[in-house]
Order: sequence, then structure tokens, then C-alpha cells
Amino acid sequence: MSGDGTAGGAPGRRPGENGPYPLHGGADDPATETIGYRGPTACAAAGITYRQLDYWARTGLVEPSVRPAYGSGTQRLYSFRDVVVLKIVKRFLDTGVALQNIRAAVQHLRERGFRDLERMTLMSDGATVYECSSPDEVVNLLQGGQGVFGIAVGVVWRDVEAALSQLHGERVDTGETLVGHNPADELARRRNRAV
Repeated sequence: MSGDGTAGGAPGRRPGENGPYPLHGGADDPATETIGYRGPTACAAAGITYRQLDYWARTGLVEPSVRPAYGSGTQRLYSFRDVVVLKIVKRFLDTGVALQNIRAAVQHLRERGFRDLERMTLMSDGATVYECSSPDEVVNLLQGGQGVFGIAVGVVWRDVEAALSQLHGERVDTGETLVGHNPADELARRRNRAV
């Protein structure tokens, strides 16, 4: 990967603004995440199967940053950023990028702390994933014949926000289930009343 990822996305808009819940932390501080998402919710928002989610967590590709599973009976809890990364991984797989190259890209994102994730543009020629930090870098990559397709992470970010707004989150501090904008969901309301 190359560059340092500040282009693309939604300029002038802070992550979490108008998001699914008002409690998402800022992009620069993953520790401020106060909402987590269980595996089935993360799968639905990212468009992946539970088998993929489980495999990626067990192999360290995308591990839940809020709460990992500690044996049977515990539930993994994914942060909003984790779900965005899951969807990015899915998009790369759908376009034929090898899992080994995706692992390198995710490791790069992890090392830089996922800063400016929603402003990033990721490009790939099918073998290598490049991070472009400006529109000029995108053009140079395309002129060099290397970039075949790109992922504007800001678009993925907004897709995940929209999907999660219809699904359930969980307050990290209390375990309370937060119902998305789906008024017909009686199960989550009952679960909260029982607590």
C-alpha cells in the first residue's frame, strides 16, 4: 500500500454525524466507541455470511475490536469501523483480489490506526492494493496502468451507516439493545424491558 489516505469520502463531515446512533466515537479515537454490533448484525450490514465473519475473526483478518469471543457463550461485538472494514474486505473479494493481498491492506489500515478511513480511496490492480491520498495519486496510478478499480471508502462508510440504522446496536457500557429505525421490531423492545 502507498500514500497516507486523506482523499475521497465526505469532506467537512465528521464520522458519526447523522450516523445510525448518536454515540459513535470520532474517527481518530476508536476507544470512544460506545455502540457495538453482534455478529449477525455485522454480517447483515457488511453483506457477508456468518461463516466468513467467523473465519475472518479466527484468522485475525478482521477481529472484533469492542469484544472478542472468549469461548462458548460469549458474543463478539464489532465496532462501526470494524463493520466498514468487513464491507471493504467483501468488496475486494468480490472483485477478485486475493485474500493474502487483502490481509496486507487490512494490516496497513490497522497500523495507521484507521485514521481518515472515511476519506480514503483504495485502488487495486487485482494483485496489489494501493491507498491514494489525493486525486492526483489516483490519476497517476491509472495512467501507470496499475489501478483497475477503486473503492471510495466514504461511500462504503455511508452504506454501512444506512444499513446499521435499520439494525440493532448494543451499548457497550450497559449492554442495552438499541433498536434501529425499524418500528416493527418488538423483540428488541421486549429484551430491553426484561433488563
